[in-house]
Amino acid sequence: MKLRAEQLASHLKKGLAPLYIVSGDDPLQLQECCDSIRLAAREQGVSERELMHADGGFDWNDLLQSANSLSLFADRKLIELRIANGKPGDKGSKALTHYAENASPDNVLLLVLPKMDAAAQRSKWFKMLEQAGVLIQLWPIDAAALPGWIQKRLAAAGLAASPDAVQLLADRVEGNLLAAQQEIEKLRLLATGERVEVDTINAVVSDSARFDIFSLVDSALTGDAIHSARMLSGLRAEGSEPTVILWALTRELRSLGSMARLLQQGQAVEQVLKSQRVWEKRKAPVRRALTRLSEREWRMMLQHAARIDRTIKGMETGNVWDELSALCLRLAGLRTPAADY
Repeated sequence: MKLRAEQLASHLKKGLAPLYIVSGDDPLQLQECCDSIRLAAREQGVSERELMHADGGFDWNDLLQSANSLSLFADRKLIELRIANGKPGDKGSKALTHYAENASPDNVLLLVLPKMDAAAQRSKWFKMLEQAGVLIQLWPIDAAALPGWIQKRLAAAGLAASPDAVQLLADRVEGNLLAAQQEIEKLRLLATGERVEVDTINAVVSDSARFDIFSLVDSALTGDAIHSARMLSGLRAEGSEPTVILWALTRELRSLGSMARLLQQGQAVEQVLKSQRVWEKRKAPVRRALTRLSEREWRMMLQHAARIDRTIKGMETGNVWDELSALCLRLAGLRTPAADY
């Protein structure tokens, strides 16, 4: 059974499932979901917790032995198994499949995983566990949804805030929900007055934004030049390697250049998106970029990317970060002097 994170609380009030799979990459969401399950387990008489880390040297027999052994201190126990890379291997897959087929009502298994790709979710062990228990997949809160998420968290903390203050807080903590929650807790302690304003945010909140390279690409595809520039600046401040950023941009440029050629040959947009296996969530920004730029412009941007690559390798002179900025702005639909190839 699949549940959204916001459905978990009401589900837990009705009783515990024999096992839970919590999958995602955001630390705060992962922590809060697991905490909710642990608390519900304690409230429902599962007083013992056994923590296991399935690293390279893990013995999978330990999981099955723990599930079958009686506790000295409690009638039921919570077995928390963390697989940091999400890959149990052959032995682990067999052990997890066996556990799912023989799940005991006396114990609760909490399996903590990173974000799992489609292939992993189609594996036998994953499907067996999902059928035997509850799957909670945690998705990132994107930039558009973040202000609403922050508004709800502020309200839960007993705080009201102006829209401008909420947006500023979202800008400061973008991509880092844990930092957002920490700043909200700080505001709860330090903010004075009934309403949080921009001045309060400026005085109390630090800039904790964590930027993602692929989010930078998507931001440029949507045509948001200002946001793209800010994200690139954030990546630079975090010490990201220009080579990795260029790789992500070049990969996208090649893909979009191929799609632009297919459109030029008369294929329909939806047919092209399907043939290129564009994810549903990315179809809108990709459509927008294909509408905004011609096949020739995609080729020119690839040439620019090749020049940046030579600059990184010391084969040409130039400022790599200025060139990356120009390429991102051009992808977003703006032309700068550096982008006039």
